[in-house]
Amino acid sequence: MSSPVLAVDGLSVTFETRRGPLHALRDVSLSIAAGEILGVVGESGAGKSLTGTAVIGLIEPPGRIVGGSVTLRGRRIDGLDVKAMREVRGREIGVVFQDPLTSLNPLLRVGNQLEETIRTHLGLSRGAARQRALGLLAEVGIPAPAERIDHYPHQFSGGMRQRVVIALALAADPVLLIADEPTTALDVSIQAQITGLIKRLCRERGMAVMLVTHDMGVIAETADRVAVMYAGRVVEEGPVDAVIHRARHPYSRGLMGSIPSMRRRMDALSQIDGAMPRLDAIPQGCAFHPRCPVRVEACHHERPDLAGPPGHRAACLLVAAEAAHAGA
Repeated sequence: MSSPVLAVDGLSVTFETRRGPLHALRDVSLSIAAGEILGVVGESGAGKSLTGTAVIGLIEPPGRIVGGSVTLRGRRIDGLDVKAMREVRGREIGVVFQDPLTSLNPLLRVGNQLEETIRTHLGLSRGAARQRALGLLAEVGIPAPAERIDHYPHQFSGGMRQRVVIALALAADPVLLIADEPTTALDVSIQAQITGLIKRLCRERGMAVMLVTHDMGVIAETADRVAVMYAGRVVEEGPVDAVIHRARHPYSRGLMGSIPSMRRRMDALSQIDGAMPRLDAIPQGCAFHPRCPVRVEACHHERPDLAGPPGHRAACLLVAAEAAHAGA
């Protein structure tokens, strides 16, 4: 088996405060192969966006990586200096953020922004950069790219702006695309277009994609595998179909139960009582146990690791016990 494009191993991030360190990420491990989409899902505060931020080297003080490693195509990048990391982020890693307006300069034509990125990272001439920019706009589905290339961001709709941002992220032909909530600010019909575009580009270009979202519908339609995060840890990871239909962690099952079904009538959606714990109040043992409907006494003081069959694991004492029994 070929090595993954991205490998995150035991990543831990803390934020220093006057009251001591806050542990925002704890021992996060994940990997993404070429041509694969990994969905990273969880509630607000779970640590999913912070994981992407750590990968692209944008953790700012008082936050810092205190453990683990981030490897891109076999090369560690978590210890690179600012200049070297900026080159990696522009050339090998493309990033799509939630709000396209924060990624585009409102005072510059979109063509100028694309051409500048292309020339910076690929060293092409002005004419060649413009031709590549036109090709990228066409690739992401911008109609009449020869006309739209000289328009300003405000002249595009929200969905078209997000397409421009995706073109910008692809400008240097990266091997990894990190899409952080790329559809949240868009209408449902436009969301489907953007997720379909990301999926198509992943297949055609053979990129690895980390898709960060809180929307399980987006995960179901787009991802190949999914990592479910809770309180700064990965609590379940596996193929998207297995996690959606046969979730092993109680938190994952709660997320799935909150999705309306088109196939059967439901009087009410199930819910997960309580809320995500604050970073300064993460419970001992399994962080989910105060909200868990199947917790046992050991959950209050034992913090489980991912366990279960290879390819579909969960960080739950009940899953660990099942795996131990199956192997006995």
